[in-house]
Amino acid sequence: MLSVKGIHTYYGLSHILYDVSLEVSKGEIVGLLGRNGAGKSTTMRSIGGLTPPRQGTITFHGEPLAGKSAYRLVRQGIAYVPDDRRVFADLSVDDNLEITYKGSPEWDKNRVYDIFPALREIKDRRSGNLSGGEQQMLTIGRSLMTAPELLLLDEPTEGLAPLIVRDLEQQILRLRDAGISILLSEQNVKSAMRLIERAYVIDNGRIRFKGTVAELEANEEIKKRYLMV
Repeated sequence: MLSVKGIHTYYGLSHILYDVSLEVSKGEIVGLLGRNGAGKSTTMRSIGGLTPPRQGTITFHGEPLAGKSAYRLVRQGIAYVPDDRRVFADLSVDDNLEITYKGSPEWDKNRVYDIFPALREIKDRRSGNLSGGEQQMLTIGRSLMTAPELLLLDEPTEGLAPLIVRDLEQQILRLRDAGISILLSEQNVKSAMRLIERAYVIDNGRIRFKGTVAELEANEEIKKRYLMV
């Protein structure tokens, strides 16, 4: 489904990603793991069209994404959920969802509320008054209203209490079961390992490991050097 091959991404003159390659197949959750500042968010932004790479290729269903803006990628079925949430604080939960609705019969507000029942209970509340966990659910729900095939989840558990994290994990698994493929960027390795099937470990803008969860679990050197586990 998604193929990233040898991308190099810059912020101005600063070279951030070096020869990054990864793949996500239909129906799987893949983890992009690493410390803060390792290059996870830049990788997600590169795929999502917000910080296009200067070298390398990104394809989705075999179609090159080079030069396409973020809104065009959304129309193709790629939704990016940023780590800073960015809800429309003055609008209600219901209005936040309505803004991104594409008219798809597959994903509407009722289905989002079925995935996140807590949002249905607060649908008339201003989004700026929500807790961190509620805002994270809303941000993901808003992306679902675009009927994505691929969800780019950037640090979804950041700043959330452990109980909220476990609830969010169950909801992410429900998204996978609903047929959505997910690339999950996380510092919270323990949480990610409960969700993902394969992992890429990134450090200083370079992929240092790729393999199955079992292979990562068995590799103490990689975990100690790059994940602080």
